[in-house]
Amino acid sequence: MMKKATIKRPSKTNMQSGLKKTKLWIIEFDFDPSLQKDVLMGWNSSKNTTKQLKLNFNNLDDAILWCQKNSYEYKVVDQTYKQVKPKSYASNFSNNRKTSWTH
Repeated sequence: MMKKATIKRPSKTNMQSGLKKTKLWIIEFDFDPSLQKDVLMGWNSSKNTTKQLKLNFNNLDDAILWCQKNSYEYKVVDQTYKQVKPKSYASNFSNNRKTSWTH
């Protein structure tokens, strides 16, 4: 059975306005089906701890090379970011507005 991983860029959190933490590429390992529930406490347990790891890389090529070197089957998920058009407060009062301005 081939080990599987996902290479992606992390999305920005709701608490940040910049894109600082989204520059790195991370490797996340896929879900382990050998997960078992502890009868007494209800905790999840597994002998495979790779789901707890996230590896950071500066570029995509390094992440792919690491997967190939360690014989992981990988998929690359590239998220597209929406473009934000700069606006100004004065545009609310422009004569060229397509809809009427109301409170």
